[in-house]
Amino acid sequence: MPSPWGMKSPTKSEVSLGGVQAAFTWTPLGRARATLKNFELTIEPGERVLLLGRSGSGKSTVLHALLGALGSTLSGTLEGSVVTNGRIGFVPQNPSDGIVAERIGRDVAFGPENLGLKREEIWRRVAAALNAVRLTYPMEHPAHALSGGEQQRLALAGVLAMEPDIMLFDEPTAMLDPLTAKHARDAIMAAVGDRTMIVVEHRFEPWLAHVDRVVVLDGGQIISDTSPAELPQLPGLWHPGMVVPQPSMLPLELFAPVGAVSDVSVENIAVDVTSRTLRGSQKIRALSGVSCRFLCGQTTAVTGPSGSGKSTLLLAASGLLRPTSGHVTPDRSSVRSDELSAGLGWVPQNPEHGFLTTSVRTEIEATSKSLGRTVDAKQVLAAVGLDRYAEAHPYRLSGGEQRRLALASALAHRPGFIVLDEPSVGQDPESWALVAGWMKGAAAAGATVVVGTHDSDLPHDHRVAVEGRS
Repeated sequence: MPSPWGMKSPTKSEVSLGGVQAAFTWTPLGRARATLKNFELTIEPGERVLLLGRSGSGKSTVLHALLGALGSTLSGTLEGSVVTNGRIGFVPQNPSDGIVAERIGRDVAFGPENLGLKREEIWRRVAAALNAVRLTYPMEHPAHALSGGEQQRLALAGVLAMEPDIMLFDEPTAMLDPLTAKHARDAIMAAVGDRTMIVVEHRFEPWLAHVDRVVVLDGGQIISDTSPAELPQLPGLWHPGMVVPQPSMLPLELFAPVGAVSDVSVENIAVDVTSRTLRGSQKIRALSGVSCRFLCGQTTAVTGPSGSGKSTLLLAASGLLRPTSGHVTPDRSSVRSDELSAGLGWVPQNPEHGFLTTSVRTEIEATSKSLGRTVDAKQVLAAVGLDRYAEAHPYRLSGGEQRRLALASALAHRPGFIVLDEPSVGQDPESWALVAGWMKGAAAAGATVVVGTHDSDLPHDHRVAVEGRS
């Protein structure tokens, strides 16, 4: 396709192995405005590039462009050209999107198998990649029995095993605890070597020592392209040593719980999770011997290493997963779905798992409408910075925008028990403050708020540490 700027579109033979040359405009299906307009970027072979910007600025879209997904996997209008030369490895923002096999060994082997490698080389790479990301389960361990953070490490292992020429990472450490995140960065940099690397992160300070170029986006344009040492203090970025913003002041009517609120007591629970596949069933102990109490009018942070069982604890406390042993009071696991949804606001780690409708506005209204409650969707969307996307499809939002939509749609009916799983992933400082502000406002209005997180900056009154599975 000819370039819209009158320049000759390059061919793969004109771009060196590992190089990238892009000059394009991209307008997603259903959007009146282009996400990236007259966007131009050249990356030389072997460059290590950190891609920054506000939530929704187009960072993930750039990665999708380099993958060749625009106009094919993702519907919309692409004008211009995107040329990459070499094999590309990609770790997506949502790691479960990249799982292709039942077992972790087979999942990592998928890429090398498609490269036509010999069996011995395939399994050598699989073992080396799993070891590099410190995923120590047996290779027959079910992939979907992993936690979100473990799935992120599995996706990373799959890319490392392919040994690609160009490596793309979309928030690769966002759902990992600090120590595991460091191990993941070390594994990435060891694998990158002299290959080309492009990484997207909001909390980017740990990456500055590993890259030689920082590109900053805003409004679909590059506003800064510099070295890490010269990175300017641009708004919307988490800068090293910055003061974390205070939560925004949001209208009180967004928070006041409808109906009764109560403490939630968890007494010595254990949870077994059964993974069912065509090969049969396998039971895994996901949580063991946990006791804690979540107090109304306060926020409790559930913390612990990746894979320790934080999400399982949140599910059990919410009534969405029945404990194998022990007790949760009040017990919501047997109540009708409408009664459960009336008192519970559940925000999953993967936000799209909760989307039910085809527009952002109707997503906000869905639960309240089913419960016979009223909600001012316009006010809610303005509060979380999504008002301009009211008629957009939820799947057309960026990862950070999807998380804010999941938060707003789960809490717009003003439940008394709020459970959030990694709500701050993919947020810039402004949108982070909106998430933190909603949490604080709900607790101040009397709700019981529980958040599973690796983000030590999120405001909380108490902390429950989950140490690991047994």
